[in-house]
Amino acid sequence: MTACIVGWSHLPFGKRTEDDAESMIVQVATAALEDAGLTPDDIDAVYLGHFNAGFERQDFTASLVLQADDRFRFKPATRVENACATGSAAVHQGIHLIEAKKAKRVLVVGVEKMTALGGKEIGDTLLKASYLKEEAGIDGGFAGVFAQIAQAYFQRHGDNMDALAKIAAKNHKNGVANPYAQMRKDLGYEFCRTESEKNPYVAGPLKRTDCSLVSDGAAAIVLTDVDTALAMDKAVIFRAAAHVNDFLPMSKRDILKFEGCSVAWKQALAQAGVSLDDLSLVETHDCFTIAELIEYEAMGLTPEGQGKRAILEGWTEKDGKLPINPSGGLKSKGHPIGATGVSMHIMASMQVRGEAADMQVKDAKLAGIFNMGGAAVANFVSILEPLR
Repeated sequence: MTACIVGWSHLPFGKRTEDDAESMIVQVATAALEDAGLTPDDIDAVYLGHFNAGFERQDFTASLVLQADDRFRFKPATRVENACATGSAAVHQGIHLIEAKKAKRVLVVGVEKMTALGGKEIGDTLLKASYLKEEAGIDGGFAGVFAQIAQAYFQRHGDNMDALAKIAAKNHKNGVANPYAQMRKDLGYEFCRTESEKNPYVAGPLKRTDCSLVSDGAAAIVLTDVDTALAMDKAVIFRAAAHVNDFLPMSKRDILKFEGCSVAWKQALAQAGVSLDDLSLVETHDCFTIAELIEYEAMGLTPEGQGKRAILEGWTEKDGKLPINPSGGLKSKGHPIGATGVSMHIMASMQVRGEAADMQVKDAKLAGIFNMGGAAVANFVSILEPLR
């Protein structure tokens, strides 16, 4: 790979009442350039990851990055969208432009403003990331989609409620140490396992603690080529970057296998010339706890149907053999759709540079990232390591 991350900025995720998408874009774009020691004059192109789909009225947003500084005027700016993998899609577009030698320095911003809508409107907007011809009538919106996946998984592989609660508890515990996380509270296993007034069922077997948060937020990174990065203060190189899309209708595939996730991981590991055992940690897409459980199997951590072993035996804890979501994941950190993939790349970069503070995984050198759009439809894997 020829691209490196050389600067970043990350807003705390949550309900940001005073911010709209534009103000968040301006904040992180400005701060990421400052972190990289660059100015708008140094940037050759801009990519903005923004799902929107009705969260905000302003739907043409690529040039909002130019609001950060007049010197961005006449730079090419492109909005990228790929459902919940929108942020990583924007990152990968930046990589491709650098690899094609069409740009030397690229600014990538991810943003979403979700909380201005009511609960039902949010659910309806998120459901647009499913195949509406067949899945629009599923009760519970996108939570209902993953509730169906969870029910089918339980029918095939047995009750896994303990494993789901353990995943939720792990990620909430990890999120306490993340200054950017929306929910910094260790809820504990018993709370996550037990239905209660504060933890009701949302859809099917999924309780509130099984579902990622509705969030506002933004994050930005600066990408450049290796030669340029070697002269900069900090640089994290892409050892691999893989992207595959699967069929949109769940009816056209075995939804319990997350095959697009498996293919993307296999491609990325082959590109990097490493195995899963070589990774120090993984930031993975836990939009719902059942998704993280199936991703254990899809990435090759356990055989099919045995994902529960990874969490129940402590493999994926922060001090386990492969820490998963030491940032707290989407479950604790929050999930502002367009910003999520960019955030994951920042969390992984902090880890491999030893700059993750209380989130730090000991001796982290090689980090994996899996970000997906829809129910394992758009699948992005990155593998990062320090350039030097």
